[in-house]
Amino acid sequence: MRLRERAHRLARASAVLVVTSVAAEREAIEAGVSTAPPASADIVTLEAGVGVANAAAATAAALAQRPFAAVVNVGIAGGIGVPVGGLALGTASVAADLGADSPDGFLSLEDLGLGSSTVECDPDLTERLATRLPDAVRGTILTVSTVTGTAARADWLRTRHPAAVAEAMEGFGVAIAAARAGVPFAEVRAVSNAVGPRDRAAWRIGDALTALQRVGSALATLRR
Repeated sequence: MRLRERAHRLARASAVLVVTSVAAEREAIEAGVSTAPPASADIVTLEAGVGVANAAAATAAALAQRPFAAVVNVGIAGGIGVPVGGLALGTASVAADLGADSPDGFLSLEDLGLGSSTVECDPDLTERLATRLPDAVRGTILTVSTVTGTAARADWLRTRHPAAVAEAMEGFGVAIAAARAGVPFAEVRAVSNAVGPRDRAAWRIGDALTALQRVGSALATLRR
């Protein structure tokens, strides 16, 4: 397809692709969407699987099948300064552990001269979501392949990414697929636990899934 033809297809797109990693997240979004009034935005949900590779591959495949007006990655996450049950709204998605180890510490893609580990979220789409989710805390959302489970790792992330508000495992993959397709991208996360020492007893997944229903309701109003 020629670039001009692709741009025309994107201009006519109206549906929003909402990418989750697991069924419980997708079902929470769909529950929220179901409460929206008639003539709401056309929301298409995609359960991509866990991790950045699954997220990128599934999103790219979906974007190749039909045009979308926007792509939003949603799901539960660890919070960095955001309380359990709260929402984090991304300003950028950062692959926080994509790089190389060295005697002098971690080297990012930027340090190595191999590209960028950051994809900025679309400012217009993010602002529209912020209007609908006014309590969401804005900041960088980190994508990691290994979830943080120690205080030392949490401190390292905070030092390296002072604007970070959450940690998850898929956002950067979804963002890269959307960027390559020329489709606006945003990321919203509901916090189930604080980033730090791994303590499953302290996780509040139910509260986070309830918060995701609010996100679903908000996404359904994007047309207006």
